[in-house]
Amino acid sequence: MNSFAGLTRANVLASEIEQQILDRDFKPGELIGTIDSLRARSGFARSTVAEAIRLLADRGLAEIRPGRGGGLFATAAGPMVKIRHTLLAVTDAPTSVAEAVAVREALEVLIDVDAAEHRTAADIADIKKLLTKLKSAAARGTTAFLLANWDLHERIALISPNQTASALYLSMTRFVREHAVAATHDDAPESATEWLHIRLETHEELVAAIIAGDVHRAKTAVEKHAGLLLTE
Repeated sequence: MNSFAGLTRANVLASEIEQQILDRDFKPGELIGTIDSLRARSGFARSTVAEAIRLLADRGLAEIRPGRGGGLFATAAGPMVKIRHTLLAVTDAPTSVAEAVAVREALEVLIDVDAAEHRTAADIADIKKLLTKLKSAAARGTTAFLLANWDLHERIALISPNQTASALYLSMTRFVREHAVAATHDDAPESATEWLHIRLETHEELVAAIIAGDVHRAKTAVEKHAGLLLTE
């Protein structure tokens, strides 16, 4: 319990249930419990359990279903879960950050396909330099990698002739940058190393697809990027 020092009881309960969800003790759509059952299991007051449930819902880990047969149900990983898996800690406005991530993800394929179709020699030179920077950053750890990653994605977004999409994508990316910081992860160091290796490979493939002007390859790279459940 020492790892929860300084947290409210609601945060402690929410963190315990969150870990169970992330450990797949509860699958998407599976009942976690009702307020009464969670109260009985935890020994906390009803108001504390209700606050923990709200926190889980805000994090995108669970949903509340009212009525007969209702309760707290685990959900599929949403934007906030992805943020947590990228070793990010949201400093404030968590709901707004989650919305920004969701908007950016929705624009990703449009931005990257545009880049593959419209990149110039100057664009190629720039993203090659930024990919080299990303490789170097990966050796320095998660924080450096995330910052370099955002730089790369922002430069790719500038290639798109769709000024509305590009401006919105850049706005969402910069909003996330301003409201999230790298966090210390509880896993062993090799876990972070594996994460960095996978993300670097994914971005190398994306950049290669854009340089080659291969739209299909770019779309496949974007799908892999999204499918890792690790949002930057």
